[in-house]
Amino acid sequence: MEAKNLWKHQIEQLLHEVEQQAFLKENDLFVIGCSTSEIIGEKIGTAGGLEVAEVLFEPLKAFAERNKVHLAFQGCEHINRALTIERKTQLLYRLPEVAVIPVVRAGGSMSAYAYTQFQDPVVVEHVQAHAGIDIGQTLIGMQLQPVAVPIRVSIKQIGGAIVTIAKTRPKLIGGERAFYG
Repeated sequence: MEAKNLWKHQIEQLLHEVEQQAFLKENDLFVIGCSTSEIIGEKIGTAGGLEVAEVLFEPLKAFAERNKVHLAFQGCEHINRALTIERKTQLLYRLPEVAVIPVVRAGGSMSAYAYTQFQDPVVVEHVQAHAGIDIGQTLIGMQLQPVAVPIRVSIKQIGGAIVTIAKTRPKLIGGERAFYG
């Protein structure tokens, strides 16, 4: 199977497994961190490209539409891991916009590609997402709500990139006499 077709199949399979395990609700926020360099087998931040991002974007968009969730694409460290989102998401979550436009070499290919595909893109500094997928060890943990729980999936890599998926849950507070119904 050609590499691009394989990557598309892998992301579709992973997203199907997320749907079965994450129990996402309408308007939840789903963060994506993605190193296109790692997917093609290179060191993060060195060789990625929009053509890899393009392969992954459509399945991610379809996933969001099916589940009625909002996507947030984390940029690289050159923009302090700021996130590309739709303006409607920014308004819904009341997130302050920051002044940067992600590009391939300063923002990351996935975030830059999402910026060109969204109807009304904006960039925000941080979010507290309900779930997310980290492709290539991009460290999305800072963008998740405080209690993250790993989701075990059958596919461990997309291309050369290690994949980690997490959902979140509310904090358990109150001690031994508390009820968590």
